[in-house]
Amino acid sequence: MKTKKIIYSLSLTGIFYVVLVSFISTNENVNYIGIKQKKWVAPESANKIVNPLKGDEKSLSIGKKLFKMQCSVCHGFKGKGDGMAGAGLNPKPANLTSEAVQSQTDGAIFWKIQRGRGPMPSYKSSLKEEYRWSIINYIRILKK
Repeated sequence: MKTKKIIYSLSLTGIFYVVLVSFISTNENVNYIGIKQKKWVAPESANKIVNPLKGDEKSLSIGKKLFKMQCSVCHGFKGKGDGMAGAGLNPKPANLTSEAVQSQTDGAIFWKIQRGRGPMPSYKSSLKEEYRWSIINYIRILKK
């Protein structure tokens, strides 16, 4: 009996979420739950976080593999923000090859990957720190 109530509650929650998302504005300054968002800026303290990994072949290989598995679905295989799942997101995924992203410090990008925002999840507990740094090293070569 408890199981049926739990399933019923989860179903209603899911339906409510779908209805809510379907009424959300497509304004690019509005996030996926209808709240206006400012430009995503990491705190100044994040700029002091130093990437402990060199952008060597091993790190880049790991970063590329993880990027394809974790990031490309939204950011696209070339990091331009044009992934299949990203098309329906608001705000849209960042173009990781853009000057706006590439000019950020490794620490700022690390902070964002770790924290997440809006439809982008936090990867703090799902990706080891070393893997997050490898992804950043790979993001750096996307601009080339």
